[in-house]
Amino acid sequence: MEPAVSLAVCALLFLLWVRVKGLEFVLIHQRWVFVCLFLLPLSLIFDIYYYVRAWVVFKLNSAPRLHEQRVRDIQKQVREWKEQGSKTFMCTGRPGWLTVSLRVGKYKKTHKNIMINLMDILEVDTKKQIVRVEPLVSMGQVTALLNSIGWTLPVLPELDDLTVGGLIMGTGIESSSHKYGLFQHICTAYELVLADGSFVRCTPSENSDLFYAVPWSCGTLGFLVAAEIRIIPAKKYVKLRFQPVRGLETICEKFTHESQRPENHFVEGLLYSLDEAVIMTGVMTDDVEPSKLNSIGNYYKPWFFKHVENYLKTNREGLEYIPLRHYYHRHTRSIFWELQDIIPFGNNPIFRYLFGWMVPPKISLLKLTQGETLRKLYEQHHVVQDMLVPMKCLSQALHTFQNDIHVYPIWLCPFILPSQPGLVHPKGDEAELYVDIGAYGEPRVKHFEARSCMRQLEKFVRSVHGFQMLYADCYMNREEFWEMFDGSLYHKLRKQLGCQDAFPEVYDKICKAARH
Repeated sequence: MEPAVSLAVCALLFLLWVRVKGLEFVLIHQRWVFVCLFLLPLSLIFDIYYYVRAWVVFKLNSAPRLHEQRVRDIQKQVREWKEQGSKTFMCTGRPGWLTVSLRVGKYKKTHKNIMINLMDILEVDTKKQIVRVEPLVSMGQVTALLNSIGWTLPVLPELDDLTVGGLIMGTGIESSSHKYGLFQHICTAYELVLADGSFVRCTPSENSDLFYAVPWSCGTLGFLVAAEIRIIPAKKYVKLRFQPVRGLETICEKFTHESQRPENHFVEGLLYSLDEAVIMTGVMTDDVEPSKLNSIGNYYKPWFFKHVENYLKTNREGLEYIPLRHYYHRHTRSIFWELQDIIPFGNNPIFRYLFGWMVPPKISLLKLTQGETLRKLYEQHHVVQDMLVPMKCLSQALHTFQNDIHVYPIWLCPFILPSQPGLVHPKGDEAELYVDIGAYGEPRVKHFEARSCMRQLEKFVRSVHGFQMLYADCYMNREEFWEMFDGSLYHKLRKQLGCQDAFPEVYDKICKAARH
């Protein structure tokens, strides 16, 4: 009874403190208290529920039958919207706070919300090497199931809560993308409900224009109801080599070289300053040296980016064997390095051992509880951006990031960009090696002003024929946006499929200049 009484007393004191200081003060200045006491336990309950549900549904094989019924229900909702006069645009009914993007779309309040409760893995076909999934299936669900039966996705983006729908309608990347491309490039078929309520399946050979136009369209061509994705045989471990590198030109040369080597299954770089980085290369393997096994995903282990930094501080190379699923979600526990700003002592060994099993809090719950004041503070004093630029421009790009925002660490992830139709493709007619430069944290550049600094960065990205991931705040005007992205196929299909009165244009849905 004594522990229960102690907890009750602590809870009472906390509530009294909140009453005296005000909830907004606590959420802004002592957010870690709220996160540790409420959001971490709640996040754990969410995870347990969804994992158990997904396992039960798949084992009972009820998902395919329920899927067809749910798709018919979506078609019915769309047709009812049409019969009622198509007075407003449509959007999915999923609350904006549930998405991984830090942006909460205000359009949810004014558009017709179509309820799409599709969160199941429908089928795994190991002969065809395809997994068929619904759009709200998360990467955590996918790895839990596929790895258990010896398979994996060629490109499995990092965070557990990222969904298939978000990765197709937006985009997704992982350290295997130098071999396989972006998440859209491992997809073989999409199934959608269109603006008139009809159902369509598209592949590279069937309704191919729609197949290539869907990625990056942010749900403005139709409602995704299923996708077929390639799978490949998995091995138990990733043999990961850590190489500290100093000097910007040496970093760029080494990173480019490793990204071009086909024998590397995984390539990733963490840049800790403009001239200090650790470059990691990995291969999948079933063999392991027990003395070098590192189960980095265990709750009591150091955060991955801090673990990697030790190789830089000690100026030594390293070799480790990491269980495959631990590797895929190596940045999940610390949300890359964002969690250090929310729970400053989160990587402390005592905290990890006592409470690490509840980490991380769900991004969706962080968004739900942040409040308008905190949201504005984050917008003005925090950067979360992924810019995709040609590898040949990496050195120039890193100088630009240093001058415009000065955020470290920086995530470097190479990817091959095929020459295919759609919103995003290389400037020439051949595939080109690109790199995702991910900046997440508080800018340290003097007199940082979000709009002007980000517009300067966006201008540079356009000038080298790069692209900005659309989950992040985008400050471009309409002309600049369509200078960055190729809208020719997209606009043709919007007109052809009657989307202009059914869905907002992608620019109007995501860009700040259009939303304010």
